[in-house]
Order: sequence, then structure tokens, then C-alpha cells
Amino acid sequence: MAKPNVVSKRDLIQYAKECLVEKGLEQFTLRAVAETAGVTQGTIYYHFRTKEQLLLAIVQDICETIWQEIARPKEDAIAHALASAKSRCSYDSFFHKLFLSLVASGFNNEEIRHKLGEIMAAENEALSRNLSGLWAASPIEGVSRDTWGILINAMVDGLALQALLQKDFPVENIYREFEHFLKGLGAMTDKEGKK
Repeated sequence: MAKPNVVSKRDLIQYAKECLVEKGLEQFTLRAVAETAGVTQGTIYYHFRTKEQLLLAIVQDICETIWQEIARPKEDAIAHALASAKSRCSYDSFFHKLFLSLVASGFNNEEIRHKLGEIMAAENEALSRNLSGLWAASPIEGVSRDTWGILINAMVDGLALQALLQKDFPVENIYREFEHFLKGLGAMTDKEGKK
């Protein structure tokens, strides 16, 4: 029996994640989400007009959760952030399959494209803020922390894309060297600060 229309948007996003994991992107429908949540389709439509809006809400929720976790002060923030990124870097990455499917849809849908652009801008900003806490200054003169945030975010997404396309992509080795690279950049700023 369907629950009354008292399910929050936040709860529906959680049910939609469950449905997506259970059914996959190909069988993901608003009707399937309603069944998973035990509500009417009208309840889903009240919060999300289209399947794409709901998928975007899932991506945004995942991104916000990840960045909130990464933003918490940690002893080794770089290692923690990279471990988080590496956990989503695989041949069957649920998150990146969803994200890249939406990117492809966004080329023909300006609403999706705009929303994904906002999500990426928020990720870039969060990463730049985190770098501000790690680096006293940019490791290379003339390259701002904002640019570093964008570049690092692009590298993480590029690695995820390669892992989705190559079953034998060397994730462990790449992320070990990526961490070494970022720590080397941090050491450069420490040396500059001591001069």
C-alpha cells in the first residue's frame, strides 16, 4: 500500500539511489522509484518533473556528501581525499556511469548541462578551498589555487573515465603516484614558505 504524500524530497533521493543500484540505469523509471519508496507516482512528480531531474539530484547529493566528508580536517587530507576518489574509480563505478550518462544527455538538454555545470563548479570551489588549507600558496607562481582545483578535479574525472573504459586500468598504481605528485606540490609550497 502506498504511503501518504509525506515523503520528503531528501527521502525520495535515498529511495531513488536504492532503486538505481537495484535496477540499474536502464530500468530506472519514476514508477520504479515510486514502488521502491512505497508512494504514488504523483508524489515523485510533485518533487521531480522528470527522471533526469531526479538523476541530477542523486548526482548532486553524492557530490555534496563526498565534499562534506573531504572538507573535515584530517591528519593526512590529501591521502583521505584521494582514497575517496579512488573508491569511485573502477570499471563498474556506479557514480561515474551515472554522471557520464547525464553528461551525454546534457549535450542535448540545456537544463541538464547547466545543472551539471553548477555541480562541477561547486566541486572545483570545494577542492580549491581544501587546497587553501593545505597549501600556504600555489606551488607554481602564476597558477592560482582555483586553477589547481579545476585541474585536479579534471584529473580525477579523467582517471575515472579511463577506469570505466579499461578493465585492467592500474587504479592502485596511478593513485599512489597521484598522491606522490600532490604531496610533492605541497612540499614545494613548504619550501617556498621557508625561504
